[in-house]
Amino acid sequence: MRLARRGFILGGAALLSGCASAAATRPTGVFTPLTTAQAVPVQTPRIAVAPAEPEAITAHLNSTRLLDPRGQVRPELMQRALAALDIHDHKITQRDRMYLVDFTKFSGEERLYEVDLEGGAVTLMRTCHGRGSDPDHSGYARSFSNTPESFKSSVGAYATAGAGWGAQQGPNVLLDGLEYTNNNARERAIIIHGADYADPAFLAREGKLGRSYGCFSVAHTDLPRLRDRMGEGRLLFAWA
Repeated sequence: MRLARRGFILGGAALLSGCASAAATRPTGVFTPLTTAQAVPVQTPRIAVAPAEPEAITAHLNSTRLLDPRGQVRPELMQRALAALDIHDHKITQRDRMYLVDFTKFSGEERLYEVDLEGGAVTLMRTCHGRGSDPDHSGYARSFSNTPESFKSSVGAYATAGAGWGAQQGPNVLLDGLEYTNNNARERAIIIHGADYADPAFLAREGKLGRSYGCFSVAHTDLPRLRDRMGEGRLLFAWA
């Protein structure tokens, strides 16, 4: 997939060095031994080199292992998310950080990642999946859907749409689904909100998180930070 042409422009200039050759003169017919070399000053030519093709900040960071230096994010998930940044660049207008959800992981694990695209650091949190994705409440999301009333989680790229407030869930972060796998997110009221069943106390008691109706429910302690930092126009990418 193509890379967004933003960020670092890698350029440089090449210098060519020359060396002086020794030369000697002698009168015709007279042998004169060569005892000294005379340096001939040579000006180093200045070569103008065109800048290399610009690369996306995110791709550069990832390729140099500055992005996620501890390897906390599954590589396939990271690569798909970086590609989604480019594909949906008209909607993903903020490129300072992005958010990833790895639905291959157990619900009790930290599987929601905030990735700093400028510094490379990764912050880990927990998030729930929909009850329709895990009807046996095993702790693993097994299936996904974009269908209303399925109560399943949806995968794909979302754009954060700012802080919201709901009568039932209270403070939240609104999401717009950008792909056929999740473009009913607004209709389904798929949001990020705090929930008791996502709190550490629930996890300690039950050994896994509870299930949502398809929302990315998080611990009440994590929501204020997310609500403030997600804002509008950032990528949330969920995959399994």
